[in-house]
Amino acid sequence: MEKMKAVVSTKYGGPEVLQVQVVDKPRPKKNEVLVKIHAATITRAETMMRTGYPLLGRLYMGLSKPKNKISGTGFSGQIVSLGKDIKHFQEGDKVFGESLITFGTNAEYVCIEEEGIITKMPENITYEEAAVVGDGLITSLNFLKKLAHIKAGQSILIIGASGSLGTAAVQLAKYYGAKITGICSSKNVELVKSLGAHSVIDYTKTDFTKAGNQYDIIYDTVGKSSFSKCKKSLTQKGVYMSPVLDFKLLLQMIWTSMFGSKKALFSATGMLPISEVKAFLKDIKDLFEAEKIKSIIEKRYTMNQISDAHRYIDTGRKKGNVVMVSTYW
Repeated sequence: MEKMKAVVSTKYGGPEVLQVQVVDKPRPKKNEVLVKIHAATITRAETMMRTGYPLLGRLYMGLSKPKNKISGTGFSGQIVSLGKDIKHFQEGDKVFGESLITFGTNAEYVCIEEEGIITKMPENITYEEAAVVGDGLITSLNFLKKLAHIKAGQSILIIGASGSLGTAAVQLAKYYGAKITGICSSKNVELVKSLGAHSVIDYTKTDFTKAGNQYDIIYDTVGKSSFSKCKKSLTQKGVYMSPVLDFKLLLQMIWTSMFGSKKALFSATGMLPISEVKAFLKDIKDLFEAEKIKSIIEKRYTMNQISDAHRYIDTGRKKGNVVMVSTYW
């Protein structure tokens, strides 16, 4: 059996539970392709998966320990082997996508179903730029397009505008013709403006809830606010939405679904049907090819530095995306 290196975690805990080990190299089933990984994203969601919190997530990830030992979801790379039933890919194809069910992309190789979340890379982006698409761009596209039904001329407030979801949301909102206000720290103001925000609020100096402005959409990418805090800052039919689910947001969603015109919304993008996420991936690919969006990458780590990458993300100061690169493996 051929071997490969991979990031393995056999228990929940801090960054130290992530270990680089030599494991069996996967073999593609008849409906799978084998991808040699060139880059893989490292996300806030993955640091939460590492800890096993919130506990509700363990119903999906494993009750007492991770059921999928190799971490990682987003990837880019090159197809090196094909299952016998593969029809739409060839060896040598450059591809990118997500492995949302079995994970496994923090490794030298991963197997992906042909009908899974995978497509050929645009020619005008790098492996690193392609690898980080799933966390920021796909999630934010789901929230803006499917949940908020964003339209030209609407006003949107993006909390955490300098993170992976935030930088994606600013660019997507610009593409859809919305009027954008971003919230971030002072050191990231220029970045957020450069991506298309019409105005930027430095949260260390200004409390947006006391400024008297109202927005059609408030997208809280980091879960730092709440529907109740934002309610006065929403227009009559405005929506507050966040990918960070807690019990309070769950109650607010139930309540606002029955009463009032202002709504609290949540979506677990990774739990959507594969066909929906794949459609988002195609939309993102088209936007890359049209040069309407770009990936913002702050830091690059090697596989052997995976614990350091998680420690950095745990600080909460991440700007844009963090990526694991194969250049130095």
